[in-house]
Amino acid sequence: MKAFQDNYPDSLAHCYGCGANNPAGHHFRTFWEGDGTITRFTPQSQHTAIPGFVYGGLIASLIDCHSTGSASAAAAREQGVELTPETTPRFVTASLRVDYIRPTPMGKELVVRGVFEEVKEKKVVVVSEMTVDGELCATGRVVCVKLPENWGS
Repeated sequence: MKAFQDNYPDSLAHCYGCGANNPAGHHFRTFWEGDGTITRFTPQSQHTAIPGFVYGGLIASLIDCHSTGSASAAAAREQGVELTPETTPRFVTASLRVDYIRPTPMGKELVVRGVFEEVKEKKVVVVSEMTVDGELCATGRVVCVKLPENWGS
């Protein structure tokens, strides 16, 4: 199945977190799960904060990229637009809030599920929960805004 981020045009697919054109990046991939969205990622040893636990910046990046990808898909769905590199609206972060609920253990899959607080043509607000083995580790609220049509060209 194609991830939302796979539909970003090449000129806008360089993000360290989710860009397909960044060979050193994380390549986060986000999909529909019912009316919400889901991203799964398993951190590696370089993502360590202190031994045994994930670096908070990775968690913020995961929630951030999950949200901007979700915003693109939600805006397209709201407008009845199919996701393709030519039609996918590209959203970026205007505001990112992450609350760390408990330490996130290394070596386990991080699962981010998002729902939509607001979906408009140029602004989407995504609220997410990140879990590990069903335990809530972090929450996020991201305000995403649409890039202008001529951006990156």
